[in-house]
Amino acid sequence: CNAAWRMKHKLMQVMVERGEQQRLSGLVQMDDACLGGERSGGKTPFVAAVQTSGEGRPQRVKFSVVKGFRSPEMTQWAKRHLGDGVHVVSDGLKCFEAVAQPGCTHEAVITGGGRASVEKPEFYWVNTILGNLKTALRSSCHSFKPKYAQRCLAEFEYRFNRRSSLPDLIPRLAYAALRTPPLPERLLKHGLC
Repeated sequence: CNAAWRMKHKLMQVMVERGEQQRLSGLVQMDDACLGGERSGGKTPFVAAVQTSGEGRPQRVKFSVVKGFRSPEMTQWAKRHLGDGVHVVSDGLKCFEAVAQPGCTHEAVITGGGRASVEKPEFYWVNTILGNLKTALRSSCHSFKPKYAQRCLAEFEYRFNRRSSLPDLIPRLAYAALRTPPLPERLLKHGLC
């Protein structure tokens, strides 16, 4: 059991590292979300972003655990995960205005919360993918510690971003894992990413 846990977390860490190399471009739908609850050690805030094509279809996703939804945190997130010239569409959360600082544009669509917010066409894909993510996590990670949240998010992100080439998914992951430096168990258990 311990060996299986180590193997799974090493592979998930490879997925985290591969995801860090990819930046979103074009039009991006962005939203704030949380994982967990009181029984799992508290809520873990994360940013959900979906890059869409010109036809409005989802191309790539990016899920990133953040310390909180504050402007400096969003500026740093944008610098790490958005390419030049990205146009971000988000709800009216004030901190999301900070993504425009690193050379991106931002459009706030005030949703008002509740059912109306999830029915806005501007957020169709980010809401759909967030629903799929939460369903997947409920079925595969019945509970997890907040320190492993980024790995759990990266696993879904990795699979989603490679859904168009499923036969290559496992060989590419194995290749990436072989090229990744060893990760001692003490670092795995601390959830360091």
